[in-house]
Amino acid sequence: MTRTVPYLFLMMCFLLAQSFQAEAQQRAITAEDVWSMERVGNPTASPDGRFIAFTKTSFDISTDQSHTTIYLMHADGSNLREFTQHGTDGAPAFSPDSRYLAFTSRRAGGPAQLFVMPLSGGEAKQITDLPVGVSAPKWFPDGQRIAFSATVHPDYNGDWDRQRELADEQRNSLVTAKVTENRTYRFWDRWLTDGHYPRLFATTLDGEVTDLMPESRRFFAMMGAPSYDISPDGSTIAVSANNEPPPYNYLNYDIILINTDGSGERVNITEHNPYNDLNPVFSPDGRFIMYGKQTRNDFYADNVRLVRYDMTSGEREVLTEDIDKSFSNWQWSANGRTIFFHAQHLGKTSLFSIPSNGGSVTQILHAGTNGAPVLAGNRLFFAHNNLSNPAEIYSIRTNGRDLTQLTSFNSERLSELNLGRVENVTYAGADGADVQMYIVYPPDFDPSQQYPLMMMIHGGPHGIFGDEFHYRWNAHLFSAPGYVTVLPNFHGSTSFGQAFAESIHGAHSDKPFRDIMKATDFMLERGYIDEDRMAAAGGSYGGYMVSWIAGHTDRFAALINHAGVYNIMGQFASDITEHRIAAYSGSPWDGLESMQRWNPALHAANFSSPMLIIHGELDYRVPVTQGLEVYGVYKGMGLDARLVYFPNENHWILRPNNSIFWYQEVHDWVARWFDN
Repeated sequence: MTRTVPYLFLMMCFLLAQSFQAEAQQRAITAEDVWSMERVGNPTASPDGRFIAFTKTSFDISTDQSHTTIYLMHADGSNLREFTQHGTDGAPAFSPDSRYLAFTSRRAGGPAQLFVMPLSGGEAKQITDLPVGVSAPKWFPDGQRIAFSATVHPDYNGDWDRQRELADEQRNSLVTAKVTENRTYRFWDRWLTDGHYPRLFATTLDGEVTDLMPESRRFFAMMGAPSYDISPDGSTIAVSANNEPPPYNYLNYDIILINTDGSGERVNITEHNPYNDLNPVFSPDGRFIMYGKQTRNDFYADNVRLVRYDMTSGEREVLTEDIDKSFSNWQWSANGRTIFFHAQHLGKTSLFSIPSNGGSVTQILHAGTNGAPVLAGNRLFFAHNNLSNPAEIYSIRTNGRDLTQLTSFNSERLSELNLGRVENVTYAGADGADVQMYIVYPPDFDPSQQYPLMMMIHGGPHGIFGDEFHYRWNAHLFSAPGYVTVLPNFHGSTSFGQAFAESIHGAHSDKPFRDIMKATDFMLERGYIDEDRMAAAGGSYGGYMVSWIAGHTDRFAALINHAGVYNIMGQFASDITEHRIAAYSGSPWDGLESMQRWNPALHAANFSSPMLIIHGELDYRVPVTQGLEVYGVYKGMGLDARLVYFPNENHWILRPNNSIFWYQEVHDWVARWFDN
């Protein structure tokens, strides 16, 4: 008698076999995979709510070149298309009538210029032709002018030919000296001694440019785009700019109101606050400005409070003094009743709202890392990523419902990869306090086996290892060789309240070191970690902790120190020094003994664990001598150490091939000592 196998059963067997085959074809992630991911930028929405524009950047590993284009789609995610194709396009900005897109591009050769293109297609029209690059375009409400930022020599006096002459003189001079009497004289990876300052300009659609900040010598937009907004009637620009004069003992950002007629008339509305005032945004009716306020200049992670300023009365009201969050990237609802924003929260970057006249905060989305939200209709649009997924464009209703993924540029690449499980845990850290930590497991993890441990230590120290697809410190890539990678957000980390972030001031390595040791113990208690094969890796402040670990324990078989502080005395050669006295509880001229208590360099006699030291020549945040010094000490002691020096990188390794090489050096170093 013949039996008939049911069709449904056969289909289930087929699909199961296909699934097993797909899993078998998956592989561990590589550094090349990380650099092949498409990098999606934050979106912007058209005023009529119909369209979303954003940038997408890809990299050519063979040439180290990037290619950035602008994409356009309908707000429901349909009709996604590449709007520009020249590879150097960015900063999309919709016209008030939603018919045109302004953007910057280097397609004409030379520095980036301003272009405008109809949404219906056609050729882009070049608006500016200046000897300097332009950035951050914003349309005036009447659609007849566009504001932008550019950096100029203050002596050019509105004459662009003079600007060219000044630039040529500097470029062709045989004198290479840089001279200063300022405290702040370089920033990140550039010198500030050439006399150039950023300004805001306006241009007509025919290219007639007006300097809106004549004779201004104010720093702003030191990293990233300038923070400014145009009033609904187009008469005023509010910009966050430094108001501290030379010698720039610190940079104090104030909110400056500028007339847009080119007269140069300006009013400082926050001169009363000697600390940073940030990100001014006009209400839809122009009556108010919402801006952020800090209350310290010796603590860069001081909470940013929301302040509502009345343009008519000059009255201001702090709306969030009792809310223990640091607000960023806020915007008004169309009716002016609600403010939408994002903030770090418990190891993630979440979306929230708050009434524009103050009140309680409503959480909209607490998952992964979310970029600056933009509002279109009743939905927020933003770039979302997490530890296992690079950024894509998402939307969500303002009530927190109906989270929708709108793009999938990286789904095919991700389908090829076998990424391990991610776990979010809390353990008892220093003084019994709760410390949050992510655990990223290697592919095909089996808890009955023994695995090496990779302890990752974030920089800052006032930052986080968030639920984020990090390109420079990708947790899955650290786990790919078969390691369990942990990312503790130790004392000093942000997103867990102001007190937790401040708790390490004056004792820079005390609680974080104890937190890291307790995290290590927590993992060993789980039974699947091989205590003879553990490594610790950190960058910047994380590198400082690696040097501190080297002087206080030998439990790690290998150490990786990227751009790390070694001798805190040397950090007074950093680009920013004003907050270090509070952080170190002293200075070389006052409180030296207290400061030196937390100096890793004074514990070199205890060094024994092999250390890989990595540093870039253009690193002005942690000067390259820090890495060279700890390497010299290690070699002088006859200890195992390896130096990887990048002459053309700054605090971060940003070139694709250098980054791939960086990951290979890290993996090879760890494997070398795990295999011993």
